[in-house]
Amino acid sequence: MSQLRLSYAYGASSQPLVGMTIGAKFDEACQQYAEQDAVVSLHQNIRLNYRELQAQVNAFACNLLKLGLKKGDRLAIWSPNCVEWTITQFAAFKAGIILVNLNPAYKSNELEYVLNKVSCKALVIASTFKTTDYQEILYKIDPELTENSSSKVLNSVRLSHLKCVIKIDEHVQNGMHRFSDLLTTPTVQQLAELQSISTSLQFDETINIQFTSGTTGSPKGTMLTHNNILNNGYFVGEAMHLTSKDRVCISVPLFHCFGMVMGNLACITHGSVMIYPAAVFNPLASLKAIEQEKCTAAYGVPTMFIAMLEQEEFDSFDLSSLRTGIMAGSPCPKEIMQRVIDRMHMHEITICYGMTETAPVSAQSSTEDPVDCRVGTVGRVHPHLEIKIVDEEGKVVPRGKLGELCVRGYSVMLGYWEDEDKTREVIDIAKWMHTGDIAEMDDEGFIKIKGRIKDVVIRGGENLFPKEIEDFLYTHPDVSDVQVIGLPDARYGEELCACIILHEHSSDQLQVIEDSIRQYCKAHISHNKVPRYVRFFAEFPMTASGKAQKFKLQQLMRDELNLSEIA
Repeated sequence: MSQLRLSYAYGASSQPLVGMTIGAKFDEACQQYAEQDAVVSLHQNIRLNYRELQAQVNAFACNLLKLGLKKGDRLAIWSPNCVEWTITQFAAFKAGIILVNLNPAYKSNELEYVLNKVSCKALVIASTFKTTDYQEILYKIDPELTENSSSKVLNSVRLSHLKCVIKIDEHVQNGMHRFSDLLTTPTVQQLAELQSISTSLQFDETINIQFTSGTTGSPKGTMLTHNNILNNGYFVGEAMHLTSKDRVCISVPLFHCFGMVMGNLACITHGSVMIYPAAVFNPLASLKAIEQEKCTAAYGVPTMFIAMLEQEEFDSFDLSSLRTGIMAGSPCPKEIMQRVIDRMHMHEITICYGMTETAPVSAQSSTEDPVDCRVGTVGRVHPHLEIKIVDEEGKVVPRGKLGELCVRGYSVMLGYWEDEDKTREVIDIAKWMHTGDIAEMDDEGFIKIKGRIKDVVIRGGENLFPKEIEDFLYTHPDVSDVQVIGLPDARYGEELCACIILHEHSSDQLQVIEDSIRQYCKAHISHNKVPRYVRFFAEFPMTASGKAQKFKLQQLMRDELNLSEIA
């Protein structure tokens, strides 16, 4: 009986794993839901049903093969959200070409590194977005590309593997293909070749490479299979009870697992509609999309939901069609969750926990879980996965004790591209993925994430968990968003710093609010958890997927407070 009290859980399910390639499942969905909406891109004014989407996917896949791409070649896509992203995704998956997701925020050094790291043979790029000129960034890496006037087969010095670039706009550019030109209707022979390749694929082969953020070194290429991401998308959709009647507002980026797997793949496995309000998240555009398209589900990280709730025109929108959705990426304050449920009608919203290396979701709350469980925990283990929480010696801890969360099962990546050493650092001999997250499991199997092991602040020899202090600070009426970080200290080793975004303030109020926050902390939490430093921000440095970058906040604060020499 004592074994039952250990922090171990297995996701038993009456639903079997899908056991198909993504291409096969995509074709099945297109046949079953042929005349129903598949994808709606409002900022592009494009609307395709499943039959139309399949036709464009097949056309693009056939033209990729015509350009010389073969099974196993790497095709990168570098673009904000658009229909072309989704067409590229499913075309690559059907042709056995490994899709490489690139962060639209990459600069030239990052782009050059990742393209060369996985030897990309082709690249799909956006033209421009806001102040970013993707084409110019590419030319900066290798100016010789501008001289390629006669042939569309590239011969780059610094990007030696790159042979073709496909541009998402209608402007004719020497040396580049236009995306629209690669949507020409394929011949019967070309379709037969595509079908032959598609049916030869195995579901446990690598089909997608997604890069880690690289906050502690160069980005690592996470190798994900059909089996990883197709099943994960399917079971995420199952947890939300998605059907062919659901319309999902996908405001999160497609280059990230949140958009590509939990968004697109959850939709196609259930015949739901993928709706893109804007190229990148815009709170007003998301609210308009929900009302106009009568969305039943909405996705976002907490900061996105905060931005929608605080939009000046919020009360003018009819959001009554909403039922469910996902909040993930970072901890959700209870106040925000309650406002989303009450004011956005998302009574069945779920919380997800995961990481790119686990395709991504390992735990999720159910639509029936009480609000406290959807705020205080990340739900329970996902179907067909195992979770355990271990101590520093690798032993499973009793329930209610803290330790590192580990995951095993179909969703765990094959490894990091051409990096066996880094792979062995996170996947042990028994195939457990060590997440680096500190967690706790209760008697009912609900999992609480206490923070990252690397984020723990050791003050005077005592471990302090930033998430615990962040959760508390969210209860202060002036605090809209908060990140707690550790800073070097000569006496205690580390001290706490609270980086805060306020709801509303004027510059002459800051000292009053700071004093209020300090007194609030002293009155309600132990003295060692009261931040020594309190600093206010208009916005945090963020990843493209909407996560605050704590390492950048730490560097900013070290510089501002002249603490670098202590580190």
